[in-house]
Amino acid sequence: MKCSALARVALLGALCLLPVVACAEQLLRLPAATDTGPARPLVIHAALDLPQARPLLEDFHRRHPGIDLIYRNLPTLELHERFLDHPDEVDVLISSAMPWQFALANDGHARPLDSPHLEAWPAWARWRDELIAFTFEPIVMVIHRELADIAEPPRNHAELLALLNTHRQALAGRVASYDPVRSGAGYAYAMEESQLSPRYWDLVAALGGVEAELVETTGAMLDGLKEGRFLIGYNLLGSYAAPGVAAAPDLEMIIPDDYALVSQRLALVPRQAPNPQSAELFMDYLLSLEGQRTLAEETSLGAIHPALTGPGTATQLRERLGDALRPPGLGPGLLAGLDRLKRQALLARWQREFRREVATDDSVAAD
Repeated sequence: MKCSALARVALLGALCLLPVVACAEQLLRLPAATDTGPARPLVIHAALDLPQARPLLEDFHRRHPGIDLIYRNLPTLELHERFLDHPDEVDVLISSAMPWQFALANDGHARPLDSPHLEAWPAWARWRDELIAFTFEPIVMVIHRELADIAEPPRNHAELLALLNTHRQALAGRVASYDPVRSGAGYAYAMEESQLSPRYWDLVAALGGVEAELVETTGAMLDGLKEGRFLIGYNLLGSYAAPGVAAAPDLEMIIPDDYALVSQRLALVPRQAPNPQSAELFMDYLLSLEGQRTLAEETSLGAIHPALTGPGTATQLRERLGDALRPPGLGPGLLAGLDRLKRQALLARWQREFRREVATDDSVAAD
């Protein structure tokens, strides 16, 4: 199954829905040490904010001081368009836009990796040794502690649904979630949840019933929660929410115990990478015990390496939540998210269900 070049316009149109996590390009340069011989260039383009990426980049550079490293953090749309326009410009490409990364690999843009760490890497976190998932980022709920004045905090989707329906008036305007029309993250989560849960559409209707505010980013939800405008934030990216919650004593992060979506950063080495040896070094590091330990201990991205346990690891989350964790499989099924007609149909139903309670109220009032 190939992602045809003729589909590029539709693909880029879908990308316009993705959340912009940076308003402009962020650049980090780690020059090669002068006493290590000729510098070996490495260019990394990623949709990953510098506070999360920096610990990995600096630890890698300490281990390989002869690398002249340039890291660009770009909005997801710009990252993808720039690669399609200049596929020979970058050595490593990283993005959490999983369908679009898979489409690149499926269309022949990724080099097969020859890493000693691949054999131990989980099969569910790689595709044909060309596309590697190296983070494990649950999608979470965040609540403000003032919610306790109304009801017990929800620990799963069923409890959230009951809470929204039971306390509709008290929660009016005090709940926030992603807008799937304007946000690629919101669209991706809607697509996955609609397939996972038969009660999902009832939950969308309940969100509409409390007049939930629909936003484009996890940051917007966190801001409203910190200010006390929102009591519940639904479907935040856990890796970005965790630092904000840790710094805000009035907030609590909850990973639902019935099912929890998982986002993953996917990395690939382009076939036309100008410095493939440097790229292989970096990919080896991402998959290594050392690199994954840095990920677990110094970021909130979540390490996948099966030998790592404890806080910040997928192993600990799986021990705690088991089959409730639902990372998307790396395979052709991801391409369904790029189909224009399917996307339009899903969004139309989402908007209809979100207005369901309002439409019912209007009908009753008219009678």
